[in-house]
Amino acid sequence: MKKTNKSLFVKITVLFVSLSAYAFNGFAQQIVSSAPEGFDIIQPAIPHGKIDTLVYLSKTVGNKRKTLVYTPPGYSKQLKYPVLYLLHGIGGDEKEWLNGGNPQVILDNLYANGKLAPMVVIMPNGRAMKDDRAIGNIMDRDKVQAFATFEKDLINDLIPFVERKFSVYKDREHRAIAGLSMGGGQALNFGLGNLNKFAWIAGFSSAPNTKMPEVLVPDPKKTATMLKLLFISCGASDNLIVNSKRTHDYLTKNKVPHIYFIEPGFHDFKVWKNGLYMFSQLLFKPVDTTTFSKYPVAGAPASTNIGAGGYPQITDDHKVVFNLSAPNAHSVQVDLGRKYDMVKNENGRWTVTTDSLGEGFHYYSLIIDGLPVADPASKSFFGMRRMASGIEIPFSKGDYYALKDVPHGELRIKKYYSKVTRSWRQLYVYTPPFYDAQGNEKYPVLYILHGGGEDETGWANQGKTDLILDNLIAAQKAKPMIIVMPSANVGGAAFGEAGLKTFESELKEVIIPLVESTYRTKTDAQNRALAGLSMGGMHTLYTGINNTDKFAYLGVFSSGWVVPRQNTIAELQYAGMKNNREKINTNLKQLWIAMGAKEDIAYNNCQVMMDKFKALNINFSYHEYPGGHTWPVWRNNLYQFSSTLFK
Repeated sequence: MKKTNKSLFVKITVLFVSLSAYAFNGFAQQIVSSAPEGFDIIQPAIPHGKIDTLVYLSKTVGNKRKTLVYTPPGYSKQLKYPVLYLLHGIGGDEKEWLNGGNPQVILDNLYANGKLAPMVVIMPNGRAMKDDRAIGNIMDRDKVQAFATFEKDLINDLIPFVERKFSVYKDREHRAIAGLSMGGGQALNFGLGNLNKFAWIAGFSSAPNTKMPEVLVPDPKKTATMLKLLFISCGASDNLIVNSKRTHDYLTKNKVPHIYFIEPGFHDFKVWKNGLYMFSQLLFKPVDTTTFSKYPVAGAPASTNIGAGGYPQITDDHKVVFNLSAPNAHSVQVDLGRKYDMVKNENGRWTVTTDSLGEGFHYYSLIIDGLPVADPASKSFFGMRRMASGIEIPFSKGDYYALKDVPHGELRIKKYYSKVTRSWRQLYVYTPPFYDAQGNEKYPVLYILHGGGEDETGWANQGKTDLILDNLIAAQKAKPMIIVMPSANVGGAAFGEAGLKTFESELKEVIIPLVESTYRTKTDAQNRALAGLSMGGMHTLYTGINNTDKFAYLGVFSSGWVVPRQNTIAELQYAGMKNNREKINTNLKQLWIAMGAKEDIAYNNCQVMMDKFKALNINFSYHEYPGGHTWPVWRNNLYQFSSTLFK
């Protein structure tokens, strides 16, 4: 009777596999939802797979090594199976998944529900060294290196062993690799680095061992062609999410299809078990890449958060989730230009989710019982005439100010006493890569000014000046230059001529002499530029056009004389320009004017001013960049303007 039942079970299994293969070939993938309650609980009444420990000879390591293997219910040597290699984290070994994740239970339950293509699952020890136990200091250099060495052990020793031992397919289309944390990094490194071996790849909460995306995927078109499925998942509050996000951003930019799934959670097995639950259902079935973008992305911590802070979080549609502990507060709001009322729960935590925000940088404040304060969870910036919180919404076209593996210059702070303002002041200075190493070379200088309510830190922090120039210089799109970022706040009425005159004196009599005596600069007008945004643009107009013997390049970003408030100042300048048109046009190599789109608050003033310039036959160029009166526009202005300088 036992033999008959076993024979019948095998026949049923063969039939199930055949029918499944037919079904899988006939229908494309559907969206796989997160694991339901009870997905990892043993169901005694269903067929179960088998877990075994195997020993194989590793020529790479020079001894015998252990691996766990899961064979599906009804495994039969009469059939061939695909294989999933499932890797552990830095503190685990071949038993980590078994002890922490119960993968056999998850897979058994999926088989019972008809949701899985039958497969063999190999759970090896990814620490490829003779003593591969997870003991002592797991961060020792040798132990960390052993995780990289495992690539050779996997390809040359383990896979051939598995293919001799089990009835499995031997082609890449039937081979998958996935892992958690350190194993997630291994899965991405080894899978994407060996596309001739693996067509299905997943990284769950991938660790910093994950290679930089341009190294992982040097040929995006080839990768997109060869991949069946790339699955990247992480907990939204996981400190390591930066690795997954960085890879995702690069893949998206380079149009490599992949699933990016971010769920509420941390760096733990709750997230990893769900990753296995979802990824395993997608394996070895027809692929529909049009479904990839439909996987939800829970909020990820903003890049502007302090340390490992989990909030604020940014959702995939650019909404922001705020979460604040203030049990004794009576009312809390988030002020992002529009005020959002936060809701208090029974634990004294206040939460709110905003509308979708525009890409780029935003100032914001918390209003607690009527008092505007900076969010202690976010970095603070000087803006709005005070220290305020800032949040960076990911910008799809912001690659030019991304931190990249290129030579980097330095941001320096120079304190000085001003005889004009009779006070101690400071300015920021960007020196290009290799400035100190090239002791005799002299550089041209760009003086760049902030807007109203900001100070000398604006271009250094909010503006990302150093990263923009590092990337431009590395790409040979801009000349190496020194950039000086002073404070244009010198007192006097806002936008009044007294303040404009005072800063003109500050720049000519104090700042330029200080810079040229401290740094190796070229000192003629052809190697000197002046630019500014908004209020800084007004200073550029006033000082720059009045001193074309000192500056050959002027950049005016989101600015123009304010009508009618500055009409008197403007008319005086227009009269001077009319009398000195030939000198201005001869001396200036660039009068470069840029504006955000019509939503930029300075747009109309700028159009009025340019119409006057045209009437006066003043040479200038005009550029628009989509956006309002915001830092994404000004960053791009700097990117474009600096690439035209000193050539």
